Amino acid sequence: MDYVEKINSELIPKIDKELNKTVIDLFAGCGGLSLGFEAVGFKTIGYEKLKDATETYNRNLEGQCFNQELSTETIYPKADIVIGGPPCQPFSVGGKQLGLNDSRDGFPIFLSAVEQVDPEVFLFENVRGLLYKNKWYLKEIIDRLESLGYKVSFSLLNAKFYGVPQNRQRVIVMGAKERIQFPPKYSYTVTVGEALGELASQIPENAKFLTPSMDKYIANYEKASKCVNPRDLYPDRPARTLTCRNLAGATGDMHRVRLPDGRRRRITAREAARLQSFPDWFEFAGNETGVYNQIGNAVAPYFAFNLAKEIKEYFQKDYQSKDYPLKDENNQLLLFNEPEKLH
Repeated sequence: MDYVEKINSELIPKIDKELNKTVIDLFAGCGGLSLGFEAVGFKTIGYEKLKDATETYNRNLEGQCFNQELSTETIYPKADIVIGGPPCQPFSVGGKQLGLNDSRDGFPIFLSAVEQVDPEVFLFENVRGLLYKNKWYLKEIIDRLESLGYKVSFSLLNAKFYGVPQNRQRVIVMGAKERIQFPPKYSYTVTVGEALGELASQIPENAKFLTPSMDKYIANYEKASKCVNPRDLYPDRPARTLTCRNLAGATGDMHRVRLPDGRRRRITAREAARLQSFPDWFEFAGNETGVYNQIGNAVAPYFAFNLAKEIKEYFQKDYQSKDYPLKDENNQLLLFNEPEKLH
């Protein structure tokens, strides 16, 4: 089964009545994380403040997403799992490291939801910086979660090792009454060529080609950033990380396709969705820029699918939990540079 067939057939929302577990998805965006969970049979309830992203979620998923800005006072329904990608801005201008006291940060909301709902399992994802220069903040978060009685697992995972044709590193933190393990890596990676297929050689309607001035700007950008290879998409390898900036904006590091005749064009929203592992049937609401932003902000659904499968297994009676130390003798987090070092 090729990549496109796989995401189109496996990432189908469904509710497993025998499993009978409900997920609350905070900061749900367009539903990438929820789609992965629904594809293994969980029922989802989403919360998202952006109207177009909420509409996208409700247009494609079985669960309902509420168009609502969350706070630490929000009341949630009963659920078995709480998931989300909290926006993280604990570092204000001037170096004030306010952590959980920073009003711009989403983690207090996530933590209050876990405390209120008291789920059996929680999961959140965030950028890799949380595991390195901001590890003091990760420790603060984990300490709070452990105080609620959870055993917490965390690791830096790259979506390219889980069936997504993109280098996309994210910190994944999971907690439950017993330690949850992370899914094993795939023995292969999916390339851009496999993901885009015939789309990469086509000229779509309203294609946006790079102009000579843009080519010059990009050449100067790549020279200044000491870029060895042009930042075009290469069919024989996974893509670079997709972000709002390099999808929605005409920047020096924008994602672009080089056509057989040598011309380069910006990738379309559907191509970006393929690289994020959204199925072709998934429809986005909103204007072009908004759609690019929804895709760039999303958790890759097939990556979420692999995480959700591990959590589903946790709920099976024969789940074999393993306990791993996360702290040293000085009560400091053991932070590793290699993905999946904990398992």
